Amino acid sequence: MVALVLQGGGALGAYHIGAYQALEEAGVQPDWISGISIGAVNAAILAGNPPELRLRQLDALWEAISRPDICSAGQMRHAPLAVQRYFNTLSALQAICFGQPNFFTPRFPNPWLLSDLTASQAGFYDTAPLLETLQALSNFEMINQRFLTPEPALTDSDDATPACALEEGVLLSLGATNVTTGELTFFNNWQQEITPQHVLASGSLPPGFPAVEIEGQWYWDGGCVSNTPLEAILQNLPDRPLLVFMVDLWSAEGAAPTTMDEVSWRQKQIQYASRTAAEITRVTHELNMCRSLQQAGVPHEVPVHLARYLKFGHSLDIVHITYCPGADEIASSDAEFSRASIADRRAAGVRDMRAALQSAPWKSLRPRQKSASCHKVKSGLVEVDCFRVAGQREG
Repeated sequence: MVALVLQGGGALGAYHIGAYQALEEAGVQPDWISGISIGAVNAAILAGNPPELRLRQLDALWEAISRPDICSAGQMRHAPLAVQRYFNTLSALQAICFGQPNFFTPRFPNPWLLSDLTASQAGFYDTAPLLETLQALSNFEMINQRFLTPEPALTDSDDATPACALEEGVLLSLGATNVTTGELTFFNNWQQEITPQHVLASGSLPPGFPAVEIEGQWYWDGGCVSNTPLEAILQNLPDRPLLVFMVDLWSAEGAAPTTMDEVSWRQKQIQYASRTAAEITRVTHELNMCRSLQQAGVPHEVPVHLARYLKFGHSLDIVHITYCPGADEIASSDAEFSRASIADRRAAGVRDMRAALQSAPWKSLRPRQKSASCHKVKSGLVEVDCFRVAGQREG
């Protein structure tokens, strides 16, 4: 089973387009897509269209939410770096001052000057345009076909693991933060009907965007708690080998900043990426510990809180693909929607996913005592899990 996990990051989400393009070119279609924030928006477009239309509709989304540039992408690539950064700064300021077409618009008067707002008004921008864009570009009947015509395996209990023998459509998980409890919640299309409001809730990052009401509860962007929706996959491990392409937009690693713009950018990277590596390390360690105890014939030694992993008797490979920003990126790049930058980020996604697919480390031999592996991809370079033996394939 193939899962595609899309991290949040605003305008950096154009990187997802290229990553998916490379998957499509290789004939790989995800069975399960999990997204948060802009990752949820891209995920809804992919899940709400048949395979032959997904890339076209994803392109249409980013065309709709961006404006034509004064200069072409080719011209900007040959401009001096200082000019590129100046251009990107103006583009981000344009988004902050005027919003983005078919995405969000500023509220007037400024909510900061008002009192007694409702929860749906407490944000600097109105995101209603995005609802119309989602309805135009994604078929929510297609997204919800698993819920509307459920298989018995999906309805045995409230927390049933999704049945993964999918004939049509894909599984979809969207992460959002419950405003009143502060906990991360996942909306799953095999457990409930997904609407454009669920997608909007996943991407409602405060204080820019207001909370969204879903069934009497208010939700903010899932990135308030965890910006990478990997947990939705790990909470519902399927009864089959699982290959996860986790596409992140923020790198936890980076140089010490030397300007205030770099300080702001580095702070965002650490804030939105820091939990990802730790979560992967923890889960792979726990799965491998359970496998080792099973191989040793002492499964009863598995701690109670890890007993759920005993049911997963297959392999888990996480291919962690991370966007590495170019030198022209600025602190507000997550709000910088110029088409030149979108093209550059998309090209980076194509390059990195192609590198992962060409290396295909998940096909190499796995030691019997090892259940899970993580392989890292950055700037077209693949770091294979050292516990895998390259050059040999699993049966």
